[in-house]
Amino acid sequence: MKIGIISDTHGLLRPEVIKALDGCEVILHGGDINRQELIDQLEKIAPVYVVRGNNDKEWAADIPSFLDIELAGTHIYMTHKKRDLPADLSPYDLIVVGHSHKYEESRQGKTALLNPGSCGPRRFHQAITMATADINDGIIDITRIEIPQKPAKNLSKSGAADLKKQIEIVMRETQKNKSPEEIANKYGFDTVLTEQIARLHLTHPNVDADGIMTKMGY
Repeated sequence: MKIGIISDTHGLLRPEVIKALDGCEVILHGGDINRQELIDQLEKIAPVYVVRGNNDKEWAADIPSFLDIELAGTHIYMTHKKRDLPADLSPYDLIVVGHSHKYEESRQGKTALLNPGSCGPRRFHQAITMATADINDGIIDITRIEIPQKPAKNLSKSGAADLKKQIEIVMRETQKNKSPEEIANKYGFDTVLTEQIARLHLTHPNVDADGIMTKMGY
């Protein structure tokens, strides 16, 4: 059985991710999905098992915070934050977590612990990653997949100026308690990019537009 493992999409399902999931019989999502439509898209590829992330609000009320499932004879446990894992992991063959946006893969005895990282909007300079797992006769073979990104230095001067102007607008509107959706609709901005800028501004209130650009990798 081939399983696609992703997390922290934050509303963005990249074409490269859809291509990498082709041929997967099941998809596991480690939370911070952002919207039901993304799950609906994934379900067109394969059955989806998903846990709720800390950023999945009212719309995700029926999505569980923990999953304990068995696939192809493999016992799998899923939750969004690593700190919420049970103390004893020995009953499980595969553990899937998310939240940190950083790829992590380790083994504890027979148990494989995997954080596929984030394949949604890029955070700072972190890689955009996901994973697949092939399960054969109880053996779990995990493959890390990195979605390549164009170097930030390729941004033209005019492009950098436009992005900085957008960041300044989003910062100003966010201070007025406008939601990313409201800002994107008002100015015709990309919603995912607007959400990323707003999140960075809220978590780094003393950083100016140039600093936000740096944190975004530009």
